[in-house]
Amino acid sequence: MSTKTAVRDLLDRAGTTYAEEAGIKLEDKPAPLYRLLVLSVLLSTRIKAGIAVSAARELAEFGTPQKMRDATWQQRVDALGRGHYVRYDESTATSLGDGAEYLLDRYRGDLRKLRDEAGGGIKALKSKLQEVKGLGPVGADIFCREAQAVWPELRPYFDKKALSGAKKVGLPEDAKRLAELVGDKDLARLAAALVRATLEKDVAEKVSA
Repeated sequence: MSTKTAVRDLLDRAGTTYAEEAGIKLEDKPAPLYRLLVLSVLLSTRIKAGIAVSAARELAEFGTPQKMRDATWQQRVDALGRGHYVRYDESTATSLGDGAEYLLDRYRGDLRKLRDEAGGGIKALKSKLQEVKGLGPVGADIFCREAQAVWPELRPYFDKKALSGAKKVGLPEDAKRLAELVGDKDLARLAAALVRATLEKDVAEKVSA
């Protein structure tokens, strides 16, 4: 199988971004960016991606920092429970409330202001993201991996987990070389597909360059 054929097959099989899977129509607007942030918090814990995505869907009713902050702790716990996100439900409910309050106080609930403060620097952006409660280095990577769909300065963004997937399917373990295999609009899709190749054995087995 040629490299281009392998990439096309990989995108067909596993190229849905996690944001899309969670029902988030990602745009450079406050609400969808915040929902992506919440999803990134959920995905960064030691829990199956499918459960994190399900929980993010349940939390959609609190889809702005204002709504998340104003929800009771129990309402957040209940939403996480409906998504079967039960192992970390109580601590995550607290983190989401604290994180929402921080975003409102610091950026008026608008992650684009955080982006502006980073001044186009990826390292600065990741550092500022990690000031949000519940979002560590892994969560910041997840956010950037998906946000590259709407924030061009992040492109190409392939974190360690994505590059691990590239190795498993025989694709280049280099962000720039991977970016040459797809157009800008498919970078986030390719990154998500490569993460699935890392996490899901059957994806890697069925796709090989």
